[in-house]
Amino acid sequence: MLPFPCGRGILSLEAAPTEAVWASAGVGACDAFVVVFTRRCAAQGQPQGQNPVTHITTNLRRMRTALLDGVAQYLLPLYDVLAHTGTCDMNLLVGGTMVVRFAHAIHCIASGKQITKTFGEGLSYAAWRTSPAAVESIVRPELSRIHEGIALRDAAWEDAHHNQPHYVYLSKTSAVKVGVTRTCNVPSRWIDQGATEAIRLAETPYRQLAGLMEVALKGHFADTTAWRAMLQNRSTGEDVHTRKEEALALLPAAYAPFFCADDTVTRIAYPVLQYPDRVTSLKLDTTPAFTGTLTGIKGQYLLFADGHVLNVRAHAGYRVHLEF
Repeated sequence: MLPFPCGRGILSLEAAPTEAVWASAGVGACDAFVVVFTRRCAAQGQPQGQNPVTHITTNLRRMRTALLDGVAQYLLPLYDVLAHTGTCDMNLLVGGTMVVRFAHAIHCIASGKQITKTFGEGLSYAAWRTSPAAVESIVRPELSRIHEGIALRDAAWEDAHHNQPHYVYLSKTSAVKVGVTRTCNVPSRWIDQGATEAIRLAETPYRQLAGLMEVALKGHFADTTAWRAMLQNRSTGEDVHTRKEEALALLPAAYAPFFCADDTVTRIAYPVLQYPDRVTSLKLDTTPAFTGTLTGIKGQYLLFADGHVLNVRAHAGYRVHLEF
């Protein structure tokens, strides 16, 4: 049962113009219920601030992302512990007031067990130690050996996720960084990082090879995001085309067959009305209730008018009450 009103006009698949975009991003028909009351009110000439209040109770998950006409699109998947109950179109909420209340319950996103602390992305300690979703080769792709038939945790999972084509890429968040992702994760991976530009360096048939290229470049490129600068929209003036040429020149000749000739730069804008001058991170464990004007979304962060930001992904498994 959906945890918010589901009368015709409040939730409507037909009313969502980004259905095809979400389908291409892997969001199936059963996931495509979206909150459209803001769109309905806009059509009636009502400003967002006069929308009726909607209440949602959900266990948080990473927002799903897609790119439409160069602008990042965000859906928040809704869960009742482990049961998927719907999705909320977050772009529609920018400019309005949002209330976030922590229900003082956290559920492991793998087992559903209630826990007091998360490890990795929303996992219990036991799941973090055993789940394939936390296998070491996620953070360190060069450790993957599934292409050799050797699994680190779960052969079927690793074959489906790591024995697949991968990109080595450069993305500009605050500075230009190097990264690795499955080809099917582009451009969502770049949106998750808050990148404004990205370019492909190489395409490999499996994860380990991409990871070895990344390792070879780490001494010359960052491999993490300076999240505060990213949220303030501060970045270096580096040109990604120039940096790609430098990167390819640094890689051993043995990797040349995998280099990408395509020099297309993917440029990404974000649904942000105003970037903060100063950033203060919200932690629901210490600030269990918060009310603010949502001024934007970038990466996996909600940005509020007073400079507070909430990392949704970092709170995976947290049960919250939302009002907007």
